[in-house]
Amino acid sequence: MKIYTKTGDLGTTSLLGGTRVDKFEHQIEAYGSVDELNAHLGYWMDLLATESSTNFASIINFIQLIQSELFTIGSHLANDGTKSGIKLPEIKEDLIVQMEQNMDEMNAIIPPMTHFVLPGGHALVSYAHICRTVCRRAERRVVVLKDLPQLNQIIKFLNRLSDWIFVTSRYLSHQLQIPENLWIWK
Repeated sequence: MKIYTKTGDLGTTSLLGGTRVDKFEHQIEAYGSVDELNAHLGYWMDLLATESSTNFASIINFIQLIQSELFTIGSHLANDGTKSGIKLPEIKEDLIVQMEQNMDEMNAIIPPMTHFVLPGGHALVSYAHICRTVCRRAERRVVVLKDLPQLNQIIKFLNRLSDWIFVTSRYLSHQLQIPENLWIWK
């Protein structure tokens, strides 16, 4: 299979189902943002794997589950809905529950939040915040697609994911014994 088709050379692309649309369409922005988030998560995962002072295998394994689900979400976002025979993987509600449980476990370990937390302190923490902000942007891009089937599930997943990334950034600071950068308004 050739990677290049030359069909997008004039600024259009095909949705799953065959409809050609401009590359600036909201649907393309939405699944492109989810794809970008997935790439950032992959890099964050690689950074976590290189940290020798602490074992972050459980976080890495969880990110791999999230990456797979983001591909599922991308397939739903790329579908034009014109062909009824297209089979798409189901969006897993149980992964949202797992994120919530995981956040509860981490929150039981880390100190309570007393201030807003600024990104920084360690590369793993800073990169978590980059992932979180890319996730929030992806969520904003998805919200625009009002008629998309599964929209509520996708928004819920992305919303919970950005929360999970934030809590994980705080957990990483705690595990690495890095003081959090607190925003203290004066």
